[in-house]
Amino acid sequence: MALNKKIKTALLWTFTILFTLGIAAYQRTTGPTYPIKGEKQLLEETIKYKLLRSHNDDSNAKIIITVPNNNISGKLIYRHYNSNEELTICNMKYIDGELVGELPSQPPAGKIEYDVIISSGNSQIKLNDNKVVIRFKGEVPLYILLPHILLMFIAMLMATRTAMEIIFKGSKAYKYTTITMLTLFAGGLILGPIVQKYAFGELWTGWPFGGDWTDNKTLLAFIFWLVAFFRLRKDRKKTIWAIIATIVLLGIYLIPHSTGGSELNYKTGNIETGIQ
Repeated sequence: MALNKKIKTALLWTFTILFTLGIAAYQRTTGPTYPIKGEKQLLEETIKYKLLRSHNDDSNAKIIITVPNNNISGKLIYRHYNSNEELTICNMKYIDGELVGELPSQPPAGKIEYDVIISSGNSQIKLNDNKVVIRFKGEVPLYILLPHILLMFIAMLMATRTAMEIIFKGSKAYKYTTITMLTLFAGGLILGPIVQKYAFGELWTGWPFGGDWTDNKTLLAFIFWLVAFFRLRKDRKKTIWAIIATIVLLGIYLIPHSTGGSELNYKTGNIETGIQ
């Protein structure tokens, strides 16, 4: 019996870890700040590319395309996002097997939309099918960013494990709920605003001060886990709220990261939130 229990526990933890890693990967790679990657054919050459959609300090954002030889040239065509400005055309430089172009640094939450065109002789292609939008933000110290990411991962991990514990009639649902609630509070409502302060200059842009999706969905998830915690604290059999809280948190994590985040309005100079 003891061996069977250990095997069951090991299987539940294995599933929980793999499931959480999958959710984390999905959220990261589907977000509006994840680089656009692909490859296109230019004459007989295959050009692989990665186009940035986020830049994390006050330097210019370098767009770098690896090319097979210096017979290939490139241009960056860009302007401020959501503006009617004239397009700026910048020739990319060939440096040691790479075409390098720079997008000018922007204030926190500033965005630029751009295209990359590469040419060889009389042939040219646009690497991106749609305009690429890159958002600029302040640099967040690793001693703040890494604990934030780790705690948010642990919160999702423990939420999943809580649900597994309830489904398979375990006895640790209250313990796992407590850990989920505490890590979500520390990672999302303490470190999360600090990360945002470094990145965009504001601690909190969710309700009631703004419409930032990340702030609002974190607050919503925490409320559900707080309710689940107090319900289980009063009665260990009241597990339904922990299941509901898990579903809410899972639904939130399925929303791509950075959706509905901060955006600088170049006309007013204000940072707006809740815009897709």
